[in-house]
Amino acid sequence: MEESLETTLTTEETAVSPTSVEIHPTKALWQRIAWGKILLFIVSIFLFILGITQMKEGARDLAPLIQSQFSVNNPVNSLGFGWLFAYVIMSGSPVAAAALTFYDAGVISQMGAFTMITGSRLGASFIVLFIGFIYVLRGRNKRDSLGMGLLSLSVTGSTYLIGLLVGVSLLQSGVLNSFQMQSGAILNSVTDLIFDPMVAFLLSFLPRWALFVTGLGTIMISFSLFDRCLPEMSVKESQLGRMSRLIYRPWVMFLLGASITLISMSVSVSLSILVPLSHRGFVRRENVIPYIMGANITTFIDTLLAAVLLNNPPAFTVVLAEMASITIVSILILAFIYQRYARAMLHFAGWVTANNRNLTFFMVSILLVPVILLLV
Repeated sequence: MEESLETTLTTEETAVSPTSVEIHPTKALWQRIAWGKILLFIVSIFLFILGITQMKEGARDLAPLIQSQFSVNNPVNSLGFGWLFAYVIMSGSPVAAAALTFYDAGVISQMGAFTMITGSRLGASFIVLFIGFIYVLRGRNKRDSLGMGLLSLSVTGSTYLIGLLVGVSLLQSGVLNSFQMQSGAILNSVTDLIFDPMVAFLLSFLPRWALFVTGLGTIMISFSLFDRCLPEMSVKESQLGRMSRLIYRPWVMFLLGASITLISMSVSVSLSILVPLSHRGFVRRENVIPYIMGANITTFIDTLLAAVLLNNPPAFTVVLAEMASITIVSILILAFIYQRYARAMLHFAGWVTANNRNLTFFMVSILLVPVILLLV
């Protein structure tokens, strides 16, 4: 009888013990939550919406300046304007948002908004190269310092310029006009209730055109805060050993680049992961090419959100055309000519870094081309 009782108690203790063990991991997980990063994320989203609202309100007063002083009145010089604009502020996403607000205000046409957003991505890809160029001036190895930036700019430039033709065809055909975010009106009613009074307060002591400038600054701050709230990403050597076969598959890298950029909403973050991996020899340069292709598609998620906030269906179509055109071009390259395309990109990067004359010619060219486009 006692043995039976002891057995029963032991069984009950054993049944209870797993429950008690499960509580501790829950507490540990709760304690591990980075509340500071969550707060930064909320603040960054708040500032992003506030910045879009300010830019939307101030864009109309900038129409005479944009159309006369900068002569932005056709798709070609809109491309150059977006390209140079991204150079000046060292970022592409705020310029893409500015293109949508200009279009919403009637400053530029729908096609002009499309080409200005394309120019913003070309300008943004130059920034990685420019940082590498500074390292070269400090005596670092040209191939290592400029490799990632050159590939980023080459892949972005080639796919976007081909995608420009595809996107123009999509916009002119109207095939994408029926695809819209249905919840845009609800989202705008909520944001109008929260942010319109704040913008009205700013208008009480600022000229209307200044709201565009303050809005642009607000968006840049929001992107900076968003980058800080992202968790640190690291990959162990053992994990890379198991994933090595997948890393060498172009389609896997393409989906990986798209996924990481979709989560982080930042090309700079998704590409920065490749820098230490490439430096330590885990990822070869040719494997980076499809990764960049995928990142160039989902980088438009924040611009898509900006279009929804503007409650402008044609603006949403512009961003959708950007994403669709780059997706089509990237898939066709990966499916049919990837090996030749990869060799061409690597050969071009090698030619640029072969000597100082080639490097100087290339750097001067990518600075002059957008200026020429702006003057057309």
